[in-house]
Amino acid sequence: MEPNQNNWLRTNWIEKGNAQRIFVELKFTLRDCNSLPGVVGTCKETFNLYYQETDSEVGRSLRENQYVKIDTIAADESFTQGDLGERKMKLNTEVRIIGPLSRRGFYLAFQDVGACIALVSVKVYYKKCWSIIENLATFPDTVTGSEFSSLVEVEGMCVSDAEEEADNSPKMHCSAEGEWLVPIGKCICKAGFHQKGDACEPCGRGFYKSSSQDLQCSRCPAHSFNDREGSWRCDCEDGYYRALSDPPSVACTRPPSAPQNLVYNINQTTVSLEWSPPADTGGRNDVTYRVICRRCSWEPEECVPCGPNVGYSPAQSGLVDSYVTIVDLLAHANYTFEVEAVNGVSDLSRTQRLFAAVSIATGQAAPSQVSEVIKEKVQQRSIQLSWQEPHQPNGVITEYEIKYYEKDQKDRIYSTVRSKSTSATVNNLKPSTAYVFQIRAFTEAGYGTYGPRLEITTKEEATAAIVSSEQNPVIIIAVVAVAGTIILVFMVFGFIIGRRHCGYSKADQEGDEELYFHYGYIKFPGTKTYIDPETYEDPNRAVHQFAKELDASCIKIERVIGAGEFGEVCSGRLKLPGKRDVSVAIKTLKVGYTEKQRRDFLCEASIMGQFDHPNVVHLEGVVTRGKPVMIVIEYMENGSLDAFLRKHDGQFTVIQLVGMLRGIAAGMRYLSDMGYVHRDLAARNILVNSNLVCKVSDFGLSRVIDDDPEAVYTTTGGKIPVRWTAPEAIQYRKFTSASDVWSYGIVMWEVMSYGERPYWDMSNQDVIKAIEEGYRLPAPMDCPPGLHQLMLDCWQKDRAERPKFDQIVGILDKMIRNPNTLKTPVGTCTRPISPLLDQSTPDFTAFRSVGEWLEAIKMERYRDNFTAAGYSSLESVARMSIEDVMSLGITLVGHQKKIMSSIQTMRAQMLHLHGTGVQV
Repeated sequence: MEPNQNNWLRTNWIEKGNAQRIFVELKFTLRDCNSLPGVVGTCKETFNLYYQETDSEVGRSLRENQYVKIDTIAADESFTQGDLGERKMKLNTEVRIIGPLSRRGFYLAFQDVGACIALVSVKVYYKKCWSIIENLATFPDTVTGSEFSSLVEVEGMCVSDAEEEADNSPKMHCSAEGEWLVPIGKCICKAGFHQKGDACEPCGRGFYKSSSQDLQCSRCPAHSFNDREGSWRCDCEDGYYRALSDPPSVACTRPPSAPQNLVYNINQTTVSLEWSPPADTGGRNDVTYRVICRRCSWEPEECVPCGPNVGYSPAQSGLVDSYVTIVDLLAHANYTFEVEAVNGVSDLSRTQRLFAAVSIATGQAAPSQVSEVIKEKVQQRSIQLSWQEPHQPNGVITEYEIKYYEKDQKDRIYSTVRSKSTSATVNNLKPSTAYVFQIRAFTEAGYGTYGPRLEITTKEEATAAIVSSEQNPVIIIAVVAVAGTIILVFMVFGFIIGRRHCGYSKADQEGDEELYFHYGYIKFPGTKTYIDPETYEDPNRAVHQFAKELDASCIKIERVIGAGEFGEVCSGRLKLPGKRDVSVAIKTLKVGYTEKQRRDFLCEASIMGQFDHPNVVHLEGVVTRGKPVMIVIEYMENGSLDAFLRKHDGQFTVIQLVGMLRGIAAGMRYLSDMGYVHRDLAARNILVNSNLVCKVSDFGLSRVIDDDPEAVYTTTGGKIPVRWTAPEAIQYRKFTSASDVWSYGIVMWEVMSYGERPYWDMSNQDVIKAIEEGYRLPAPMDCPPGLHQLMLDCWQKDRAERPKFDQIVGILDKMIRNPNTLKTPVGTCTRPISPLLDQSTPDFTAFRSVGEWLEAIKMERYRDNFTAAGYSSLESVARMSIEDVMSLGITLVGHQKKIMSSIQTMRAQMLHLHGTGVQV
């Protein structure tokens, strides 16, 4: 009833612990002032809430002005005297928040300034996220942050017998409301343990798990066991072994048995051995052979190792094939040869070695080399030579053979002359020409080896009289007139067929019909034209015409890097005489080949040998006169382009990618100019070296192997890689340079998408149908419009509308010199830049919310991420970049790509509707 009321109620000191935001819940009743007579001016219907932070309890020493006001509390409902009599008091509940707090504790105070109030209860609390196990990680109780919008990041701790996944440590965020948000990263059960619920349990006896990346425990492989729980591998049974390079999932194996049916063939001091594979390979497929040579005395029989002077072809150990030739043995000597089969576990075995053996006596040896050769007399057309008898004749020398050839021809074409004495004259030579000579001796034991090369140049010939042009002016005038007429005809013909449409030449791109008017000059077919090896009656003649025959001893195979259609693909070194060794890739023809397989295998060499361009894989040569038959090409360190790009996703600039595309186009321009149609141009058939130079490869005449997973659409004449092939080639098998241009457009898309599969998971029949209906691949993420326009030009349905490789190279050169041209389409076509949309593509402009869009692309799990970041409309989503997507906490690369691809399609649809005047 009195004026100026000032009544205080204060709590005890409250220690806050880890809390930063404090919630105060008040429950109270308040009497309506109108129900109290005679209190006008003094009665109030509110009270005040205060707090004060301190580091310890201070008792009553705090003054009123030291408290911080939180709020004035008013009642939503009040009661009257009648309510009190009827027990209908209205209970009010109000919640206020204090924070952030920085001291150890605080007081709460309530000030009454004249209200009729009853404070029923005061609840003081804070919020936290309760401990939880997610993805095998334990997240402890976590107090919420100090701000309403703050998120507390918490590192999870892996449960027992689990470990963090590589580069993906477990994390969760605790929201201000005490709720855990979407987990990031995870733990996985260690080797020897598998997941069961929220824990990792050990693998049972007889089971193992070799890596944490494996999901489940596996039963022990053959010939292995374990008798304990939680094993990461199984032990081998007695007599069985596992090589150091064998993974735990491989069955235990044993050494092979001895080779079978060892036979030999002796020729004076050269022995050839052949044998059959062992009956038991020990369960492995890495069986090789090694030969041990011992020279034995005649009586008593004592044997010693043969030593380093004996030669083995192809090698003494590590033999893959079941034959070997041993040379440079001593004449009239007794030898024992042991052939042992070995595999990856032979050296681990403690059992006795198993081998096949044979004893051989050598005959008379051939003579040694003729090493001292002297040029006696050099004329314009003849050279006289003399030499000394070999140091080891090994019998009576009956004649000498002189081998000679022009230096430029190397030894592919050579001639021979024979002499009974130690001198000879070689006639019928060319003047001013360098020749190479080699000499070998002949006895009853046969020919020895050729001696060192001797290079001699014949003398110059006297200058012939020059016939003056004035002696026959009529002939000269006639020749000039005929030549001028031919050039004029070609110019007129080139102009007629060279009219341009849509920015590109309309010349027919049918094989040899490559004459067209281009950039203001006449382009004639090149003087060098591709010759199909199939036109040769004898394919061996084609191989030897276009490919250099290499000596197998110059090739050193180092390791197997893959498997081809005809055999293994290896890497190694090639060391030619007088040159430094180079890295090479070696394709081998598997043992037991048919004549047709050999012919098909060497056809690729016959094709490659005709090409010489920095963007086409270079053929070093072939080995056809030994085993195994080999094709030797330059070594491309970074392998196939598609796998290389997937491995280095996002690591190159646009100009670097354009540079790669320019190299591929230059190689294809060269092949097209020669009249060669590739038919299977794809990123998997482009090889990349250590300098990022791209080179066209895969020139097999079969084009597409029957077991190629990409060649699943069969037509008359073979299988076709549908995703890379032009429509006319699929439907009519019309393969031309223009169909190669279509394939090149797909390669461009592969490069700009870092090895993405064209048309994704669409079936081949769906791809064919979609292309026929006008669908074209959309621009990959971050692909400049100019490059995508060039792709669309390559995918013109009318093949005459497509650019030629010469024009493509010119456009890419312009883009490299002036990167600004990447932003604008090149060419004069009036068709739209954006790809045609397949009817199966969702219409993103029809969605009413971000949630509907995410559900349509099956990414609804990120709905809260988009909402929390403020993306509430599709227009805001359409402006997102890859960095924006990553900032939402979307860490899976596949999900990032799927979302960005959908955003780009959405953006294209919106731009298309804006362009047609439709309101978006």
